[in-house]
Amino acid sequence: MAAPADPAVLQILARRAVVLSSVRRFFEDREFVEVETPALVPSPGLDVHLGAFEVRTPKGEPAGWLATSPEYQMKRLLSAGAKRIFQLCRSYRGEEHGRHHEREFTMLEWYRADATSDDVIRDTEELVAFIADAMANSGDHLLASQQESTPETWGLSSLAAPWRRVTVEEALELHANVALETLADDDERFFRLWAEDVQPRLGSERPVVVTDWPSSMASLARLKENGMADRFEVFFRGVELCNGFGELTDPAEQRRRFEQDQAARQAVGAPVYPIDERFLDDLERGMPQSGGNALGVDRLLMLLVGADSIQDVMPFPEERL
Repeated sequence: MAAPADPAVLQILARRAVVLSSVRRFFEDREFVEVETPALVPSPGLDVHLGAFEVRTPKGEPAGWLATSPEYQMKRLLSAGAKRIFQLCRSYRGEEHGRHHEREFTMLEWYRADATSDDVIRDTEELVAFIADAMANSGDHLLASQQESTPETWGLSSLAAPWRRVTVEEALELHANVALETLADDDERFFRLWAEDVQPRLGSERPVVVTDWPSSMASLARLKENGMADRFEVFFRGVELCNGFGELTDPAEQRRRFEQDQAARQAVGAPVYPIDERFLDDLERGMPQSGGNALGVDRLLMLLVGADSIQDVMPFPEERL
């Protein structure tokens, strides 16, 4: 006798199938090419806040790390001449766990050659609305929650473009009553204020795009004429949904930042990962001005259906393995 079906698991599978097929349809309609890049990479990224899973051979020899993001390899494809690319993949971050984090999760990344961060922000607005519409047409009751469950309060109209845009400076002054200039060279205080006072209040009714991040947080983004990072993040209901850049294409500046990140990791006792020299080589050969974005698929689904955690929209979160 077959075991009885689990309605909760079947609903998770159905919802994820709608999201994944909608993502592919959205990008294919806009002439993006779906790509695949390796999960096992020679450098997992050097951001001081990321921890990666090291992989060793059966003999115990180092073999690389599981990718925290497919960013390096996808940008190498831009340098090889690719124009519009996207990827749905599993990514791995060793020290992340909680309502909005899993050590293994689904990432959507896309990159556009000859594009700006504004172009990618518009992609993001249109993509989220497209996915939400597909889910609504499949019969899902979207944007419900235990606190707010009426369509009049949370409906597709709350996702309509354009989304509000604010700078980091404006968000700090509005929600923490702190001037950005008073936090110069104090990233620890910045992140504490951001996590406690600012982020929980962002996007309470509809998504908000936060732009103009401090240059110390540029990562792989270029700097704007005003000295701020050409970086944006989208927040909805206090949750970070994605992180996008007007991409840095200067190999010398990128190497300087990588070396700075390595020093920062060493200073806090974190593992110091190697620099991906082939990524820098391809930047040297020439990467066009580009815009890109990395979006957490599980978080998006969680937000769209009003779930309490990303574990609620995953068939096999770590706690159920």
